[in-house]
Amino acid sequence: MGFPSQWRQIICLVGPGLGGDPHPGPRPQPRCEWELGNPGGPRAAQGSQALRAKVATAQPLALPGAELEEGAETSAPGRRGSGQESGSGFDGRGGGRKPTRVGRTRLGAGFLFSPQAPLSSPLLPQGRNRPAGWAPTTRARQCGPAPGEPGPQVRGTPMWAGGGVGSPRRGPAPAPTDDLFARKLRQPARPPLTPHTFEPRPTRGPLVRSGSDAGEARPPTPASPRARAHSHEEASRPAAPPARFFSDPLALLGLPAEEPEPEFPPVPEPRCFAHYDVQSLLFDWSPRPRGHGAQAEAGSGTPAAAQDQTASSDLLLEAPGFVSELGGEGELGLGGPVSPPVPPSLPNAAVSVLEEPQNRTSAYSLEHADLGAGYYRKYFYGKEHQNFFGLDEALGPVAVSLRREEKESSGGGTLHSYRIIVRTTQLRTLRGTISEDALPPGPPRGLSPRKLLEHVAPRLSPTCLRLGSASPKVPRTLLTLDEQVLSFQRKVGILYCRAGQGSEEEMYNNQEAGPAFMQFLTLLGDVVRLKGFESYRAQLDTKTDSTGTHSLYTTYQDHEIMFHVSTMLPYTPNNQQQLLRKRHIGNDIVTIVFQEPGSKPFCPTTIRSHFQHIFLVVRAEAPCTPHTSYRVAVSRTQDTPAFGPALPPGGGPFAANADFRALLLAKALNGEQAAGHARQFHAMATRTRQQYLQDLATNEVTTTSLDSASRFGLPSLGGRRRAAPRGPGAELQAAGALVWGVRAAPGARGAAGAEAGCPDGAEVPCLLGISAEALVLVAPRDGRVVFNCACRDVLAWTFSEQRLDLYYGRGEAITLRFDGSPGQAVGEVVARLQLVSRGCETRELALPRDGQGRLGFEVDAAGFITHVERFTFAETTGLRPGARLLRVCGQTLPRLGPEAAAQLLRSAPKVCVTVLPPDDSGRPRRNLAWRPSSERTPRLLFNHSERLVSYASKEAN
Repeated sequence: MGFPSQWRQIICLVGPGLGGDPHPGPRPQPRCEWELGNPGGPRAAQGSQALRAKVATAQPLALPGAELEEGAETSAPGRRGSGQESGSGFDGRGGGRKPTRVGRTRLGAGFLFSPQAPLSSPLLPQGRNRPAGWAPTTRARQCGPAPGEPGPQVRGTPMWAGGGVGSPRRGPAPAPTDDLFARKLRQPARPPLTPHTFEPRPTRGPLVRSGSDAGEARPPTPASPRARAHSHEEASRPAAPPARFFSDPLALLGLPAEEPEPEFPPVPEPRCFAHYDVQSLLFDWSPRPRGHGAQAEAGSGTPAAAQDQTASSDLLLEAPGFVSELGGEGELGLGGPVSPPVPPSLPNAAVSVLEEPQNRTSAYSLEHADLGAGYYRKYFYGKEHQNFFGLDEALGPVAVSLRREEKESSGGGTLHSYRIIVRTTQLRTLRGTISEDALPPGPPRGLSPRKLLEHVAPRLSPTCLRLGSASPKVPRTLLTLDEQVLSFQRKVGILYCRAGQGSEEEMYNNQEAGPAFMQFLTLLGDVVRLKGFESYRAQLDTKTDSTGTHSLYTTYQDHEIMFHVSTMLPYTPNNQQQLLRKRHIGNDIVTIVFQEPGSKPFCPTTIRSHFQHIFLVVRAEAPCTPHTSYRVAVSRTQDTPAFGPALPPGGGPFAANADFRALLLAKALNGEQAAGHARQFHAMATRTRQQYLQDLATNEVTTTSLDSASRFGLPSLGGRRRAAPRGPGAELQAAGALVWGVRAAPGARGAAGAEAGCPDGAEVPCLLGISAEALVLVAPRDGRVVFNCACRDVLAWTFSEQRLDLYYGRGEAITLRFDGSPGQAVGEVVARLQLVSRGCETRELALPRDGQGRLGFEVDAAGFITHVERFTFAETTGLRPGARLLRVCGQTLPRLGPEAAAQLLRSAPKVCVTVLPPDDSGRPRRNLAWRPSSERTPRLLFNHSERLVSYASKEAN
């Protein structure tokens, strides 16, 4: 394509103040050289001065539709990119040619202007067509080479292709034109490739190819001549970030990435060890260091972030570092919040001991209590046993207690087992038993302590252990070490907030108690005289009345509670801080903030204390009247796990009666116990435990090593002749909890897949523990129990090779998925359930309709089959009176509800049910918590005439 003869080429140099020169520093004065077809004459000098004036006024010339990029330095037309000076060039000051920079368009031809009218080109916007504020401010550095010299091709970006606010490239695009040259200049450049935001594929080495050239090294692809010609430009450009690969093919289609399946948790070793309590399931032989965040707190049981959202109300304000509970949160269970359990079921946080039955004796259970800490007192203290202490290189100071015991079996024989306790610096202790029949064969007189520990604790170095001394100090120290987390004496602070008050100073400076406050104190406990008081005094002076004359005291569920009441502690006039009061209340973990009507909302950040972690805000409504009621809100630190009892929506109202007193006292006791999992108190307990273990391993040991004790044949471990082993499966008879690693989800999946509302992605990695008394699911990530039920409440199960649907209670269900060899873990769990529960395997039935569309059976609201017609398809498939429907069309009855279940039975074209068959005598199978009564007898839900009958019972069983 030729150019008009009136166009001439210019070469211009722009100073560092224009266009953002990447090379700062002093530069030569702006100058230009006209290379005319007929050089010479005054016109050239005049044009040079005019153009230089244009440059000096910051109006560089540019072609619309093309942006110039930084080029290579040049000194003469024949020496491009040399960067050397030449005496043949022209300088406006009479000097030699200086190195200049080349600016080029996308076509690589340099600038072409008419010297008679450099700003009147038909390609430039003229007159009214020129956009407002438009100026040819393209970052031009220098024109291209002289005519006849090829120039490199550099891509540009049109000035209308973007630019932020204040950019010189803003403005509407020029009007379309038929000029091919103009269209080429306005053609937008291809944007540079940017790296994707997906994670890079991990490095795997050379790719493996298939075919005839598989395994051969492929030679590099030779560069094209065009690529070789422009190789010097690629070298001068900044290196682009490496390209990333898609880790998920769905991302190519714009779909959300598929979430990876959760991993199965590692199962504690050995598999045949029966754990005594929940915290023993979580014992870690290689504990990780505790993090600084709340989520890193092992065993904290802190709920998910969705449950820890802060909120505000007229009682309580949200504050950083605290979590607010205003009511309606429920209990955090498997798959999210669940309704609080009703007696005799236990809340998840109240489950502790698994080997022994735990009975709920009151409406509100005490939670987060390590009741297994009494294991040493119950099974070792005062009995013949051995204690070994040592300093392990990996675990630090260690204390091990061993005892061999025997008991009568159901068949009349004698069963031998070993009770073991392993204590390390972590607060979790390994407690439990292992049957002698589950151990490897040993000598006739029993297994030695070394062989026993090698099987139970393979990561513990046996060479570091020494036999403990016979001093009576050793068992007493072990009792104190184990039971330091058990305390039946608690202290709780009470602050009084009058109407219109809200700050800490205002509450501490209330000298006298008002009538509403005295009514609340009378409901909570008894006012006692401190002088001569002999029960728990909570650091109050009971001799000289230096901490006041009276205080508030009460007992609840075997716990003594002394209250530090702000108005009963000494008052100091003209002292805003009231240190004599704050010295007691500020050191209490739990504080009750009583608010009169009209008080300001409480903000926990107004309290300056390192110990106060729990605030129970109680506001009185209509005080000193027969209609007095209270509302409650809770504020806890973020590293403190949630605790019960759960508050109703809105936090009340609660009537002023004994039930409200029990709820508030249980809330205070559970809050202090839960605060023990916070970072500060966890660190204090760990240091105390380490000091006890260090003292035992250093000062209370003998010279007898574990090998010497084995050679001597200690009587407690080898005093009786060992019976012949009974083969595999002997550990299933243990009373403690056996453990399996599972992925659990609420609801039964069945053969058709997931139940409605329970997607496959809701599976939670858990440790499944089954003892003779209870079945629990523990999340090892945060150490909380997410599900529990008594073994007597297990109804039935449906299983395949790696999945088991467990039905319990009123017909609720959970799904357990196993890892490992198909059928192995499921078979062990089913065998264990057959020994500890009255449940059985379910049956899957497909019930066709007869010619009249009837199913041929009747069922009540609890799901029990009351009648089956003779010679119908229901009788042919095996449905019998006394059977129980657990699932209808893939959904459990408690989730469906009676009306929805009846609608499915009446209208579903194909009815598939999961049935619990009756027992051998033909009676229905019910959980042991079910008690028949006249008011609980349900009416018919569905009969063979397909009529939906109303029922009166609100309970399913």
